[in-house]
Amino acid sequence: MKKPYLFFSIIEKDLKILNDNLINLVGSGNPILSAAAEHLFSAGGKKLRPVLILLISKATMNEKEITFRHRRLAEITEILHTASLVHDDVLDESEMRRGVPTVHSGFGTSIAVLAGDFLFAQSSWYLANLDSLEVVKLISKVIIDFAEGEIKQGLNQFNSEISIDEYLEKSFYKTASLIAASAKSAAILSDVETDVTENLYNFGRHLGLAFQIIDDILDFTGSTESLGKPAYSDLIKGNLTAPVLYALEQNTELKNIIERQFSNVGDLEKAFVIIKETKGIEKARELALEHAQVAIDCLKDLPVSDSTIALKELVEYVLERIY
Repeated sequence: MKKPYLFFSIIEKDLKILNDNLINLVGSGNPILSAAAEHLFSAGGKKLRPVLILLISKATMNEKEITFRHRRLAEITEILHTASLVHDDVLDESEMRRGVPTVHSGFGTSIAVLAGDFLFAQSSWYLANLDSLEVVKLISKVIIDFAEGEIKQGLNQFNSEISIDEYLEKSFYKTASLIAASAKSAAILSDVETDVTENLYNFGRHLGLAFQIIDDILDFTGSTESLGKPAYSDLIKGNLTAPVLYALEQNTELKNIIERQFSNVGDLEKAFVIIKETKGIEKARELALEHAQVAIDCLKDLPVSDSTIALKELVEYVLERIY
């Protein structure tokens, strides 16, 4: 039985407001784009970034009512994240996301690219209207990081020479950058001290890395139904993640299998057996736990409150997926 988490009750009403606002925020005069946007947000998802922003907003506002700008920031980050997923699915030629057909499989590649561009543009417009240059700079850098992460991933497919550090750098660009910038931006809007905003940036960075490592573990241990996408999808496409990289340190045969791009019959199954036997998944789990603990340590300067406790629980919630 899964643990009942405090943060669900703390921000339940706030999340309801956010969900109600998202489709209205990306409303467009074009019915196709509107339908694509509605399709995206109705598919659900963990809403990790808005949850993080809402909790940090409450914690840094000393449990006072959070502002309109905090709420709008939460909405912006979810739109940005969704835009990146739309483009990711086009690049990866993925047919499923969150258990439903992707935008490009339902509406075509051209519409998917335009829908992603539209969401990026809309989020940028709402971001500019927050009237915080520091937040604009932080979140704008994330869009650069998204592109850099995708380029790094594309250039390193089936590259068995990449290191754990290079993998973590790519994971930061693709996932942790937005989480880190979201955490710091929420604190900036609360007008707290610089050292607090920096600690919260690092909290988001390490939480984001733990989250991505766990996602990569689940590519091996989760089912298609639980993942909302086919299992082993990263490995098949040559995106080498932490479990594979740790296995490569122990087994030279895996290197040969990857470099021939699983072209022989049974290669994929043999690769999975090697990853399991070399404890690549267990080592990746240890890496995720290390980053999760660093994230929790970054919260030490926040005042004690229900929201601060909930932020620590959020880290536990992320980790729960691998247990």
